[in-house]
Amino acid sequence: MHTIEYFLWFLILIGVMINIHEAGHFFAARWFDVKIDAFSFGFGTRLFGFRRGETDFRFSLIPFGGYVKMAGELAGDESANDPRSFLAKPRWQRLIIAFAGPFMNIVLAVSILTGMYMVRFDQLAADAEVGHVMADSPAAKAGIQDGDRIVKLDGQKNPTWEDVGLKEITSAARALHVTIERNGRRFDTVVTPVFSERQGGGYAGWEERGEVQFSGVEPGYPADKAGIKDNDSLVSVDGQPVHSSIKFHQITEGSGGKPLLLEIMRDKKIIQVPVTPVLAKLDGPERWMIGVKAGTKLAFVSSRLSFPSALDESVHENMKGALLMEQVLEGMVERRMSTKNLSGPIGLIKQSGMAAEMGPAAYLGLMAMVSLQLAIFNLLPIPVLDGGTILMLLVEMTMRRDLSLNVKETVFKVGFVCIMMLVAFVIYNDIARILPSG
Repeated sequence: MHTIEYFLWFLILIGVMINIHEAGHFFAARWFDVKIDAFSFGFGTRLFGFRRGETDFRFSLIPFGGYVKMAGELAGDESANDPRSFLAKPRWQRLIIAFAGPFMNIVLAVSILTGMYMVRFDQLAADAEVGHVMADSPAAKAGIQDGDRIVKLDGQKNPTWEDVGLKEITSAARALHVTIERNGRRFDTVVTPVFSERQGGGYAGWEERGEVQFSGVEPGYPADKAGIKDNDSLVSVDGQPVHSSIKFHQITEGSGGKPLLLEIMRDKKIIQVPVTPVLAKLDGPERWMIGVKAGTKLAFVSSRLSFPSALDESVHENMKGALLMEQVLEGMVERRMSTKNLSGPIGLIKQSGMAAEMGPAAYLGLMAMVSLQLAIFNLLPIPVLDGGTILMLLVEMTMRRDLSLNVKETVFKVGFVCIMMLVAFVIYNDIARILPSG
């Protein structure tokens, strides 16, 4: 039942994005009086639809995409000589038509976040303060300690932990210039993240300072027997304050089975809970544990932005997302990030369902993010994609003549093979995540 619900949320997600994308092509083509034969949601065999004017609006068998079929879109088409065909139009008009699809996805991403920020805008309440530094990690070797505050990162002043995390994961083997504030004094250091196969990118070995919150208490394990509940907040272990989930796990895993005294905040009251870790294997190798998940919860300040402020913040956030995607692609090409980070339709089905369960804000946020990614992907200069069409048009405009039919057909075939290989690879990644390791 879960799978069906997830799939339905996925269809709604891609349905909105695809229709917005194709609507961009559709209305741009109509503006320049291009004859449109079909507007399809999905590929393959036509299932049902309706005809309005000269256009067949249809739903097709395979719902992982969509298209607008314009008369004479490809050289050699029967209607290529029609004055209303796509190829009969000036190159600048064809370029606008090709760009209109990705442009509408960008408009959708900006519009969603603008609307969300007008309802609620969450902003981190504190600067990037280090909660814990792992021993022998790049951060530890750079002299960074628990409680340090990152006041400058690669030229960016007062970064948030979101900024730190994004910079870290995209910077394997790249030196990060960091300014640290400790006890009122500042000093500069250099942190060089190493590549982490587990994270699929850079790893510096630091974690943000925040409130450690418990969830997912395993029945029958020490945490359950001791009365620990979901949403309990950890204050200290054996009198030692703990502000990082990683530090908590390091303490339990290094306990050797000795009893621990936890101070827990519940309903604004502090209670002491004695617990003895057991050697067990839940979601990885055998280790000492108490059978509970712990996460670092950051403090946010919520507000409602005016339309101009919400629009400005939305544009800024989407520009940051686009830059991140560029950095991720660059990192994969340079082998600083793992291609296992790429996710396909199966992964998106799971993400859609989980986001829907979390609520409208999470689901709309996912839609905005994926819409932006779809726009950027479509603008890549790969034949078959909009970016490939734009590139060939720019080449023809520079040469002031059309490329030969043989060249266009060869380029199209190469692009199609590249896309099919990419689709096969991301589906393989999705299946590999589902199957048990080994």
